[in-house]
Amino acid sequence: MGVFVPCALLCLRSVFGLFGEGGHGPNPDRSTLLLRDLRGIKVKMEVFWAGVLWTLTIWLYLIIGLIMIPAMFGFSLGISEAYMTLLVKTLEWATLKMQKAQRDEQSLKKVASNGLILREDGSMVKELEELRRSRPKPPVGGDFTLSDCFYFSRRGIESIVEDEVTQRFSSEELVSWNLLTRTNNDFQYISLKLTLVYGLGIFVRYCILMPLRITLACIGLTWLVIGTSAVGVLPNWRLKFWISEWVHVICYRICARGLSATICYHNRENKPRKGGICVANHTSPIDIVILCNDAGYAMVGQVHGGLMGVLQRAMVRACPHIWFERAEMKDRHLVTKRLKDHVNDKTKLPILIFPEGTCVNNTSVMMFKKGSFEIGATIYPVAIKYDPKFGDAFWNSSKYSMVSYLLRMMTSWALVCNVWYLPAMHQKEEENAVQFANRVKSAIAHQGGLLDLQWDGGLKRAKVKESFKEEQQKRYSSMVVGDDSSGHSD
Repeated sequence: MGVFVPCALLCLRSVFGLFGEGGHGPNPDRSTLLLRDLRGIKVKMEVFWAGVLWTLTIWLYLIIGLIMIPAMFGFSLGISEAYMTLLVKTLEWATLKMQKAQRDEQSLKKVASNGLILREDGSMVKELEELRRSRPKPPVGGDFTLSDCFYFSRRGIESIVEDEVTQRFSSEELVSWNLLTRTNNDFQYISLKLTLVYGLGIFVRYCILMPLRITLACIGLTWLVIGTSAVGVLPNWRLKFWISEWVHVICYRICARGLSATICYHNRENKPRKGGICVANHTSPIDIVILCNDAGYAMVGQVHGGLMGVLQRAMVRACPHIWFERAEMKDRHLVTKRLKDHVNDKTKLPILIFPEGTCVNNTSVMMFKKGSFEIGATIYPVAIKYDPKFGDAFWNSSKYSMVSYLLRMMTSWALVCNVWYLPAMHQKEEENAVQFANRVKSAIAHQGGLLDLQWDGGLKRAKVKESFKEEQQKRYSSMVVGDDSSGHSD
């Protein structure tokens, strides 16, 4: 547009200049002036594009020298640390401003509650026994008490107002606003200074951080495709597997730097080893970047098309990842066999699996699918906990597309999280796959400070299974009929 307007004006000028004001013939002086102006525009455009090229060159050199090379070798020049220090001080200052503006600081703390209802942790048996405490229990068998209706009525109303499943798929609440619109705490006018800082933050996040992060993401993904494709032509020697793992880790480190990720790994002596399965709680697709930033893993997933398909085909050339066709995913025996064949080969990288099957909002761990626990392999549990103060890492797939979610992450302040490697766990002789999965889930929830829930994450889109209803009915039936009759079916 900037070139079109001057050229249009020059064309008009040439028409009136060549034919004169009255149309009596060309004017040599004006023709010369036109050519001179055209040469001037050409020179200016050449200078402009040379400046753009010079700017892009300097931009790439800074990215490669200050970010990529340190990321490739796993060290930092201190830029990220300085940014995080400044960010923490800014958020602390903003929090003090907001607390000062509040009449009562306790009102601020109430916003941090993850639920509207304060639920008791007791089981159905304990709560019903509490309701029946005024009545002595019969010496033989069970009994029915009308007061039991109050328990079921209360639990039903609680589920209608706020059930334990739906609230796990909404953004985690914050104690105070973090100058983002990433949670239910949106923009709040407190003071002019805070509003100016908020506006400056928008400029920094969208005009500086986002272009930088998009550039790093493109470089990281390009490096992944080129590097894994090149490694794929090497013979299957031990050196190939080492180079493949190194290429994968470098790519994920570049992508992690692109998200301003600050990751603290704990108990690295418990890191997953070859021939095992790493299981972790699932908050975001970025969980893969977080874990692979520290070690190499073999992925399990469905074959995709488009850009994701290009990445999958390139990755599988260098590393034995496990990709399934859509029809194969439904064949449990085929999936189990391929997983067993992989873990039985002690030269292959550990498999990374998220047994929840869906992303949960960083507050809880929901039911683990039993498939990966039926193989009999060594399980390496990993707990991941994000700090919501710097950005909401949870991906609500029913609300945001993958592209929209990644843009939200690239315009957040940073990605800060803790990763705990737990000791390896094995299935006990008296345990079945479901019990083993629940034991691993409880260990992850306890270490990460997350709620341990028995609900299936699939309830996000599906109805409650009849087996869940029957289980609750059987528990109550055993109380009414008596323990000696609990084994009979109606």
